[in-house]
Amino acid sequence: MTEGFPESISLRPDASTRRSDAGRTFIGGSPLRMLRLTDAGARLADDLLAGEPIGHDVTRQTLARRLLDGGLAHPVPGPTPELTVTVVVPVRDHAAELDALTASLGSTIPVVVVDDGSADPAAVARAAPDATVLRHERSSGPAAARNRGWQAATTDLVAFVDADVTVPSGWLDPLVAHFADPAVGAVAPRVRGRPGGHSTIDRYERHRSPLDLGPQPARVVPGGRVSYVPTATVVFRRSVLESHGGFDESLRFGEDVDLIWRVAREHSVRYEPAVEVSHDNRATWPALVRQRMQYGSSAAHLDQRHPGQVAPVDVNVWSLAAWSLATAGGRRGIAAGLATAATSAALLVPQLRGRVDDPLRETVRLAGAGNLWAGRWLASASVRAWFPLALAASVPSRRARRALVAAAIIPNLLEWRDRAPDLGPIPWTAARVIDDLAYCAGVWNGCVQVGSWRSIRPRLSGIPGLTDR
Repeated sequence: MTEGFPESISLRPDASTRRSDAGRTFIGGSPLRMLRLTDAGARLADDLLAGEPIGHDVTRQTLARRLLDGGLAHPVPGPTPELTVTVVVPVRDHAAELDALTASLGSTIPVVVVDDGSADPAAVARAAPDATVLRHERSSGPAAARNRGWQAATTDLVAFVDADVTVPSGWLDPLVAHFADPAVGAVAPRVRGRPGGHSTIDRYERHRSPLDLGPQPARVVPGGRVSYVPTATVVFRRSVLESHGGFDESLRFGEDVDLIWRVAREHSVRYEPAVEVSHDNRATWPALVRQRMQYGSSAAHLDQRHPGQVAPVDVNVWSLAAWSLATAGGRRGIAAGLATAATSAALLVPQLRGRVDDPLRETVRLAGAGNLWAGRWLASASVRAWFPLALAASVPSRRARRALVAAAIIPNLLEWRDRAPDLGPIPWTAARVIDDLAYCAGVWNGCVQVGSWRSIRPRLSGIPGLTDR
């Protein structure tokens, strides 16, 4: 992207970003990358990351764009640009929730409500007295409802907000401020489970909703720390929606991920957690299971449109080999796995020499963290995507059974420790297993629907010409 920044935008480093070799080497971002600068570039990066406005200098603009596109830094927008916004709300039956949303939106922003076949259209109309209400006599799905809404808008930006969301005062300006950068095509806030409930499912959803993408800002890219944003609340340039044709109405689920990934190929998509909106939690466990199955079923359909982007794991072959040996081979297997991990680390040292202050220390850090996260990811995928295969393997093998039990428990206990939810470790782990198995059932159902199992295949890296990348 070569579009210029407005003068007022500055940068802040990503929480993962580290610098080495007198600031000439950047390590960080998501996916992890290394960026090497000249001495002059390092000095310029010092100024930019100290909060100086980017300004109009071409060199500063180019470096700022590289840092942003690599996920090594994030924008700090200046004043909100004078852009017009329409809020589009797709709804089916949830009149009470719509009433709460429209009250939180206020009356200063134009709102288009698309009634997607509600049984009581009069109740929907009463819940949005100041909005333009469009109606589908029969439900056509959320993609069609959103498309009709944005096509009726004439403003610069379109904000999609689901009916079961409420927004805080001043929520829109920090999101619109990102659009001062002409490269930005969409921006989303953090979507959090609504506080207040004390049931196990309420407490679980507050800390583990699939709509909540965490507290750190991010550039949204497939394979990144934030790989998608939900349309529960998201703001698009209307021109971007036009150029990409809006939502794919043939997708019943995953239509929001599909559009975000299409937009992200040509534009910057930003996740801005400084803005938080509230979303209703699932009311019952059957409702949660149904939702997770629906999300899982979209994986195979998304893989048809975005091959390789929905792989259950993205892992280096050395890490895969190390964990496979350690899991399957007893003491000798553990020794072989450790040897494999050590060999892969040794191969990394020459690549870092001359680029970082201490190549051996950085190798241990990168390889150690990479192998640990790969193990955690592979264990999670054993339940979340590969459970039928793992279960079949465990029938004749006690070692495989132990590995499957460990895969179902250990990553979830580590997550419980990291997130510190107001829920004990046993109910948390049980809820996570229910969540993962429901998603897995959806994934396999989607594979059957499309007649392809590619979406459960791991994405591998590490050997040029043999792996995916």
